[in-house]
Amino acid sequence: MRNSEKKESVRLTAERILDNYLEMNNYRKTPERYAILKAIYDIEGHFTLDDLGQKLADEEHFPVSRATLYNTLHLFMSLRLVIRHSIQGSTMYEALYPGDSHCHQVCTVCGKVTEVKSPEVTEAIENMHLKRFRQDVFSLYIYGICSTCQAAITRKIKKHKTPDNNDEHRKG
Repeated sequence: MRNSEKKESVRLTAERILDNYLEMNNYRKTPERYAILKAIYDIEGHFTLDDLGQKLADEEHFPVSRATLYNTLHLFMSLRLVIRHSIQGSTMYEALYPGDSHCHQVCTVCGKVTEVKSPEVTEAIENMHLKRFRQDVFSLYIYGICSTCQAAITRKIKKHKTPDNNDEHRKG
């Protein structure tokens, strides 16, 4: 199965979970909930509440209020369709895919977040014995400095160490 087919299959499963929940609890099946769900599963990776609202307004031509987005995301988190990340003081969300545990590299300089697949880490965590706890998925955060920021820092250091900027060279 191709990646796009897998994503579509997971999205349809998420819709069925939402359908069942709404029916069992006598809630309305609003077009907003389904538009938000579709938009979430169309987004690659992490997104903010503002990113989601912008996508719905611009790409889907389906603007919804910030309150509707927030409440719907809260519902989706309780149904385990979406996961919330708090990364460096920012709240981000991500569609939840079964078995899609992964690590996040977080740059402490620019805030860029990238996902990393590590079979060794995944295997170690899946084989952990957790007392009175059923693991669904995991997210691991690794903080450091990305290569772009490292290069910028190195350039800045080299610039300040040039003979023109070095006080000892000026004395002579």
